[in-house]
Amino acid sequence: MKQSISKKTIVYPHPVFVIGSYDIDGLPNIMTASWSGICCSEPPCIAVSLRKSRYSYENILFNKAFTVNIPSEDYVQQVDYIGIYSGKYVNKFQKTGLTPLDSNTVKAPYVKEFPVSLHCELLKTVEIGIHTQFIGEIMDVLVDEEVMNLDGTLMIEKIKPYIYDSSTRAYYGFGRRLIDAFKAK
Repeated sequence: MKQSISKKTIVYPHPVFVIGSYDIDGLPNIMTASWSGICCSEPPCIAVSLRKSRYSYENILFNKAFTVNIPSEDYVQQVDYIGIYSGKYVNKFQKTGLTPLDSNTVKAPYVKEFPVSLHCELLKTVEIGIHTQFIGEIMDVLVDEEVMNLDGTLMIEKIKPYIYDSSTRAYYGFGRRLIDAFKAK
């Protein structure tokens, strides 16, 4: 029998992304976000929901751009730190030893050490309660060659993304491959 646990933000998985933006002075900033996901295939778009109080909120509105960086498990400690402290007070690139690089397609930094980076132009904002959803059109995706197959597909086992569980407030690695998609009969 199922039991009610009331209204909660529980869905599996919560992706773990690091959002890159420049502040008004052109300084690179990053924040951890899990209220995010692909929201359109044509044009290719991703949505990220932020509270107005977050430093990245004004940065994204000012520059009309952001990056969505997919960290590997190797950087879980740094990503947790990035999610705790505000870029208003701390240079998170310096504190974590991560490297900001300038995007060639949008006015936002991306993280050199992370294997996948989506470069987005701000397409639309949607006010939703205490969050604003930033919908970014994906203008380019940069991928480390080491995580790509010869045919251009990506190897999730080499990317090593991970998820966040809002119920237990913990990060979890991915499991094993189950089946190929779109093959069920």
